[in-house]
Amino acid sequence: MDQKRIKKAVREIIEALGEDPSREGLKKTPERVSRMYSDILKGIGKNPEKSIKVYHAANYDEIIIIKDIPFYSFCEHHFLPFFGKVHIAYIPKDDRITGYANLVEVVDVYSQRLQLQERMTAEIADTIMKILKPMGTFVIIEARQLCLEMQGLKKQGERTVTSAIRGAFERERTRLEALSLMER
Repeated sequence: MDQKRIKKAVREIIEALGEDPSREGLKKTPERVSRMYSDILKGIGKNPEKSIKVYHAANYDEIIIIKDIPFYSFCEHHFLPFFGKVHIAYIPKDDRITGYANLVEVVDVYSQRLQLQERMTAEIADTIMKILKPMGTFVIIEARQLCLEMQGLKKQGERTVTSAIRGAFERERTRLEALSLMER
């Protein structure tokens, strides 16, 4: 990330808004924003596939679920945050599993970049399918979009829900079982 360019751009935005970037409350804002971007957007350039380490353990093809993974992301359309929870289910194949922390890391890498909720949902599911090669995966993201809450519609507290269904979860019975477990 080019910190110098970010600082310059933020200073220009402050000026374009009709504010004085040298006034007391704004003097260090370009530097603070630059540091913030390098922190909250640290997933840019990272390969989320490297987050998943494959282990072999007898699983008997049962559903594995990790739910309520918190995330914060940054909408690429409005440069405003969206945040919420990710729920991931997968059914191992050939005893290939991964650690729960690995799945949390995949969520972190995808959420810590300029993002769209719909794309992030699909990217998480596709990464799990590619690296773990499970019988199927099911990813649900529930989020609050500050672009809806702060501008335009100005609706507070709304939640958007997206899902990505791959493989065995395309069967209704399997999908319903996972949903019932996720809702507990």
